[in-house]
Amino acid sequence: MDLTSILVISGKPDLSELVSQTKGGAIVKNLVTGQKYPVFKNDRISSLGEIRIFTENDERPLDEVMQAIFKVLDGKATAFDPKKAESKEMFALLEQALPDYDRERVHASDVKKLFCWYNILLSAEKISLEEEKKETTEN
Repeated sequence: MDLTSILVISGKPDLSELVSQTKGGAIVKNLVTGQKYPVFKNDRISSLGEIRIFTENDERPLDEVMQAIFKVLDGKATAFDPKKAESKEMFALLEQALPDYDRERVHASDVKKLFCWYNILLSAEKISLEEEKKETTEN
């Protein structure tokens, strides 16, 4: 799963996918609404491919964490709404998917974003085990 073209844009509520680059920025597509819009170089933009989750010994790339959550949930969305769920419930699910996450540096707001992003990526069909199987057979 390649998350480098999936973007978090400050001030925008959902995830976006890079469609094309322009001289002054880029054209992106909202993964929830499908609406395309421009972003500019001065916008605060982060690629999900650059984001890591702290573990006790190191950091894990977000795509590995998403795959682990996908396996734990059998390819389904979370049973709770991450925006309204109790922290205990979200941390319990994270512990199943990533048992060695750093309990001091991973905060409830991080986990809330993680599960919101997971649900968006799942509904946009950006997460699947087929990709992982292909990568395994190629190696």
